Amino acid sequence: MEALGARIASRLEAGDLVVLSGELGAGKTTLTRGLGEALGVRGTVTSPTFVLARTHPRGDPLPPLVHVDAYRLGSAAELDDLDIDYPGSIVVVEWGAGMLDGVAESWLEVDIERPTGASAATDDSYAEPRSVAITGHGPRWADLRL
Repeated sequence: MEALGARIASRLEAGDLVVLSGELGAGKTTLTRGLGEALGVRGTVTSPTFVLARTHPRGDPLPPLVHVDAYRLGSAAELDDLDIDYPGSIVVVEWGAGMLDGVAESWLEVDIERPTGASAATDDSYAEPRSVAITGHGPRWADLRL
């Protein structure tokens, strides 16, 4: 999942939105960690579950990575209340499906499925196979090739 995150990172720029979907332990945060490492963010990317959104700076003039966990949010309005700088950042939203209408004209959707019966994420969870579907929406991702 980290390698996939790094591959996606190579295509991202300010204003890009990535929406991650998948069950608990599917690898959403692991993918984001790989994305952050490839982007050269300062510090380690960890789950923002309890803070809702975490900004990871990269150094000027590069746009920061904003990592959002929308799991505990009840609506798009609550997500909007986080006051995220979408145009000036690369934004990754876990559990954001259906909550981002009108936020961006284009976004990248990543759906991750962990095999039925797979254990919850552990230190060696990278060894478990995942099924990943990546869909580009809008003009920015019209010719998606990863």
